[in-house]
Amino acid sequence: MSAQTSAILYAATVAAPSLSSARPEDELTKKKAHHKGKGFTNPWESWSPMGALQIARAMMARRLTGKANVPDTTPPTVPVRPPEFLNSRQGTDKLRATWLGHACYYVEFPSGLRVLFDPVFTDRCSPFSWLGPKRYTDAPCQIKDIPTIDAVVISHNHYDHLSHPTVTEIARLHPNCHFFAPLGNKKWFLDAGINNVTEMDWWDEVDFTLTPSPSTSKASPRPSITSTEDGRNPSSAGGNIITARISCLPSQHIANRGLFDRGATLWASWSVSSAPSTTTPSSVYFAGDTGYRAVPLSSDGQDDWSEQYADLPVCPAFADIGRLRGPFDLGLIPIGAYKPRFIMSPMHADPRDAVEIFKATGCKRALAMHWGTWVLTEEDVLEPPRKLRDALKLSGVQEVGVFDVCDIGESRQF
Repeated sequence: MSAQTSAILYAATVAAPSLSSARPEDELTKKKAHHKGKGFTNPWESWSPMGALQIARAMMARRLTGKANVPDTTPPTVPVRPPEFLNSRQGTDKLRATWLGHACYYVEFPSGLRVLFDPVFTDRCSPFSWLGPKRYTDAPCQIKDIPTIDAVVISHNHYDHLSHPTVTEIARLHPNCHFFAPLGNKKWFLDAGINNVTEMDWWDEVDFTLTPSPSTSKASPRPSITSTEDGRNPSSAGGNIITARISCLPSQHIANRGLFDRGATLWASWSVSSAPSTTTPSSVYFAGDTGYRAVPLSSDGQDDWSEQYADLPVCPAFADIGRLRGPFDLGLIPIGAYKPRFIMSPMHADPRDAVEIFKATGCKRALAMHWGTWVLTEEDVLEPPRKLRDALKLSGVQEVGVFDVCDIGESRQF
């Protein structure tokens, strides 16, 4: 797009799509299963978690007995570079993704759509500014450095994925940005003073449309977003209409912000597809935070993909996603925060799990995330990319150029 187009005001609509998208045949059964009583849960045999107190006791016992590994964060660790963003609505013929640390990616679509996934720009991922996991790699930029944010997509409400200071600053600097989150999270946004929010259940999807507004003003380049339910678009006045299909999809995880709200809100993976009117949509699958299979205590210190554990149940949701909503041009898939496996595997994928998720969802290419920023678990900070290369080789996937690791702040084009 031209610089003139980038200054045009855009109005946005969020509406249910006119066409019914494919869903699993047992969707209604699973929806009932994932929303039990007062909270959400995972409806699959692959979900076999420990309780919060069990996890705390097990982790403490490992520390006291010397079994726990304490990762060394002494620099150098993960390279960090200043990101280079396109100028506002500047066009590109390729999908462009920039890793901003941990699970945060900024994706620039050829259509002009700009989406930020799971942004956390605070120093600590914690309810406190003085306590909790502290960054061992710097944020590559600040929110003020990002030229355009049309939508923010949130996977769940854990502090390393949803940050109150971050989203409120985004809303202040980009007042027309629209936020998408799983069920139960809308109240949190409203309480934070953010009204541009849509909450969704697994397999729900909406059409998100940015339409040039008749009231163009160079002095006020950001649009005012309005949400509608009837799908009607404002009239166009110059510039290009930007359309996207945003889908809320399953993942295997859990959510809570405190000690007593476990499962009170939903967690999800997401897909976003968008295209200029004359070309095929570019599609992104964002896996959020997820496990793939639960491995037992007996596997501790062993290869939990050996023959002994080869038949453990895997989460079927990813095959459903690939079959019904794939393929995707790009997958953003977690590879870190996985040790000890008998504790973390139900909720966090390791690199071998990540490769299986990549294949099941039908991603053509992928970039790694959920590592390299905070010490959340016991694996060495540079172990995930090494294990990813091993996992790709074992799975018969090309080791370079298909499912890659990039520097923090680096952009890749697809």
